[in-house]
Amino acid sequence: MDLRGFFLLNIFAMAKDKKSFILYSDAIYTVEKLSDTDAGQLLKHLLRYVNDQNPTTDNPLVEIAFEPIKQQLKRDLVKFEDVKVKRSEAGKAGATKRWQDIANANKGIQTIANIAVNDNDNVNVISKDIYRSFAHLSISNADIEKLLDKYSINEIDEVLDSIENFKGNKKYTSLYLTANKWLSKNKKSTEVEEPKELLLARKLGLC
Repeated sequence: MDLRGFFLLNIFAMAKDKKSFILYSDAIYTVEKLSDTDAGQLLKHLLRYVNDQNPTTDNPLVEIAFEPIKQQLKRDLVKFEDVKVKRSEAGKAGATKRWQDIANANKGIQTIANIAVNDNDNVNVISKDIYRSFAHLSISNADIEKLLDKYSINEIDEVLDSIENFKGNKKYTSLYLTANKWLSKNKKSTEVEEPKELLLARKLGLC
């Protein structure tokens, strides 16, 4: 149903819940020609009209003076209802757009989530529990703690660097076991060639 047409059909009644109306200042030129009594009757007649009381008057001066005011009120009412319909339509359109934007945003989030799930096999997740990783090998912080019982952190890092740079590291399956083996070999060779004082200093990371 065309709401504008509906409002035009009901133009002779003031709008529902409309609490105000415009009385134009140029009405004074008509009112000034009336006596105070007639002007008072005109004001009462006007207020009864805008409150949908369908007033009538036996005073021809009041009737003549009120007619242009009445026609202006009708024109203003048409404008009022037209603006109200446009605002209602704009509000509905805005609400629809907001809901559409929310729906699109949710779809985007779901798409990203789906991509993350679908590509999970191709994502390398770096755990905070990993001390170091390279190629297919990694060593955990817990494994480093075990190595620190025997070796200094400098010794451990040097061995890890050597393993990473070793071209044949692809054959190793455990970085912890490989590092432990290399460190053990280094320690044995060092014990033969170096005095105990130097070994202690190296273990403490002083050299």
